[in-house]
Amino acid sequence: MRQTTTITAASKIWMRTSLIFSVGLYFGVAFNDGSFGLNIFILLASFIASIAGSLPVLIKFLIVLPFLQQVKMSWQKKFWWLISFIFFITLCYGLIGAAIGFDLLPTQFWNLNTFFLDLIAITFLLFTCSIIALSSCVFYIIKYLSNDEYIISNYKFLFQHLFFKQKTNTMNTENTNQENSNFESKQTNHYEPNNSNTSNSILIKGVITGVLILLLLIPTFFINSLIEERQALQQSVVKEVSSKWANAQTIAAPFIAIPYTEESIDLNGIKTTYKKNLFVLSEKLESTGSVFPEERKRSIYKVRLYKSDLKFTGNFKPTWPKDINLANVDFASAKICVGLSDFKGIQEEVFINLNNEKLMLSPGITFKEMGDAILSAPIKITESNLATGINYNTQLKIKGSEKLQFLPLASNSKFNLSSTWASPSFDGNSLPNSHIVKDSGFSAQWNFNGANFLFGSVLKEGAVKMNESAFGVSLVQPADQYSKTTRSLKYAILLIGLSFALFFIIELMQKKPLHPVQYVLVGIALVIFYTLLLSIGEYLIFDFAYAIAALATITLITLYAKSHFNNWKSASIFATVLSCLYSFVFILIRLEDAALLVGSIGLFMILAMVMYGSRKINWYGK
Repeated sequence: MRQTTTITAASKIWMRTSLIFSVGLYFGVAFNDGSFGLNIFILLASFIASIAGSLPVLIKFLIVLPFLQQVKMSWQKKFWWLISFIFFITLCYGLIGAAIGFDLLPTQFWNLNTFFLDLIAITFLLFTCSIIALSSCVFYIIKYLSNDEYIISNYKFLFQHLFFKQKTNTMNTENTNQENSNFESKQTNHYEPNNSNTSNSILIKGVITGVLILLLLIPTFFINSLIEERQALQQSVVKEVSSKWANAQTIAAPFIAIPYTEESIDLNGIKTTYKKNLFVLSEKLESTGSVFPEERKRSIYKVRLYKSDLKFTGNFKPTWPKDINLANVDFASAKICVGLSDFKGIQEEVFINLNNEKLMLSPGITFKEMGDAILSAPIKITESNLATGINYNTQLKIKGSEKLQFLPLASNSKFNLSSTWASPSFDGNSLPNSHIVKDSGFSAQWNFNGANFLFGSVLKEGAVKMNESAFGVSLVQPADQYSKTTRSLKYAILLIGLSFALFFIIELMQKKPLHPVQYVLVGIALVIFYTLLLSIGEYLIFDFAYAIAALATITLITLYAKSHFNNWKSASIFATVLSCLYSFVFILIRLEDAALLVGSIGLFMILAMVMYGSRKINWYGK
């Protein structure tokens, strides 16, 4: 039998990995596009691209394989070190691929979750392809690593010697064929058992545990997508109910719209005449209002709505700008107007008392800068009337959802707003001058004067974007179950990593090792906690949902630890540690603003306790 060479061994792994990856990539793209036909040219092109992109890997194999072949250790250890090296290479390619994808995303889509998801997906895909390729030539590679031509081509035998400890001095040679006996005697002669076996097994177990922690993070990304899907469904329900009730409202206080003819002369001396509107704003304005929140239930979701009772009192007494020719102002066509965002929010007919005359407002005109919906009524005014001053008052009963905002259409204005809603968010262009928030509700006051704005009491249509000066309040629901569940999911690596570390330390101390499958089962239990939290949180208050999901998870893992270690003391340690971890995460969720500080201190203390608890572990097994 010919000697296995470094170039042949490296080429086998490299070429077969590239082939498997290119074929998998080709059919994955074809499945995604729905085109299942075989295109040899595209397949060949993807294979060539895979070969070109992985050339650095071939060079690394040519460097590392001779070193592994010459080092003094058993072929089993060499094989596991080769797998660890392959994982490191695929992790590097995963980092490169995730970084490229992260860099190509627009700024508004930058998301660390996307980066880590790409990193895990690319690494897992490449590592899987490499392991399949390695499995296809496993005996060839082992012959190379062991420098032994008498490796038995028997997968059952190979599996036993890779994953289980074999005591060659107690083997039952009567139940083993002659070839296997010869191989065992050769291996025994070559390598004497020593204490490094234990340290090597601890290292391998630690590497496997770390890989399992990374792999178990993959389901958390799918759970995050599930949370986003459920949240999107809730938002669609909110949008549907709000569209039938009324959307967020922005109220424009009463103003007068007057047609105005303006003339301009271009560079060629051509005279152009066009019509615009002038907006006459209040000189003084005072508004008082009350907001009455309501909740409507649709399926399992609750929608925040409100009704409002608003009163406006003020007067018009404009100061005309010098660039406006009053002779071109059509006072006879003037209209008194009130703006809002959604006609469906009008609960009652709207009347305004203007100079002791009661006028009913109706829709019919549109001024985008004053609101999406305008109520108006024709009025009879003159220049002298406006110079003397015109008083008005009106009452609006408006309903809407989520937000109520105002446009400060006055040289001097005061807005007072109160509600029984205990969680307001004051937003818009201006915050209130004073406000009081209690469990029984809130009250707020905004004050404006002519010095706060860059416009006067008379505006030309289109001269100012009034919507940019809107202010008001949002009826915010305190962080709902979806945002809280998303925040708790960010600590998944903390729970999974520390739980696995605890299992790892206790199994070393009690010398009762867990199988990787058992680690996976514990990890799945920790991941299912988030699906329990999400589903229960849609029916109960988040705090209760968290307590139920955490209690169920802690109980399951504690009983599983008891069944393995057969010791209630060890099980109680798991129950205590997991309870502390889930309580710690719950505190971080509730703190919000101080979460980073408390979380950093907490993680430092946890690390200190882990280091203290593991200080007497004999990691080298000597």
